[in-house]
Amino acid sequence: MFLIASLILVKCVSPTQKVENAEEKVLDAKKDVLDAKSDLNLAIQDSISDYQQFKIEYENRIIANEKSIDGLKVKIVTASRENKVLYETKLAELEKRNRELKIKLIEYKADNTNNWQTFKTEFKRDMDELGKAFNDFAVSNTK
Repeated sequence: MFLIASLILVKCVSPTQKVENAEEKVLDAKKDVLDAKSDLNLAIQDSISDYQQFKIEYENRIIANEKSIDGLKVKIVTASRENKVLYETKLAELEKRNRELKIKLIEYKADNTNNWQTFKTEFKRDMDELGKAFNDFAVSNTK
């Protein structure tokens, strides 16, 4: 009996109530969409800010590398003839790699978060390898 009464009450929801319920659901959905758009905009702003900071940091490292290259060119002048050719070859390779990374940083266009993360990881790795190569060159140049 209770079950029948419950079913009758459920079935007796007025059309006005149904419309109100539907309107509530639409409003909730619109709010969810606005929240999602807001979250997306914040993520985009964070990504842009992260990229700008990253770019400044690595532009400065590239400039520091260029200064190191200039300093090493001066030191090579006093190297023995046999070492001079070897040092100039190694230094030319370092200069080329530094220039390539500079171009890669300049030409990068952020298009989505996944590509940005991949670019950032690979670029950091390449810069770290170049930094190690500079250190190795400096050590071999002092021997």
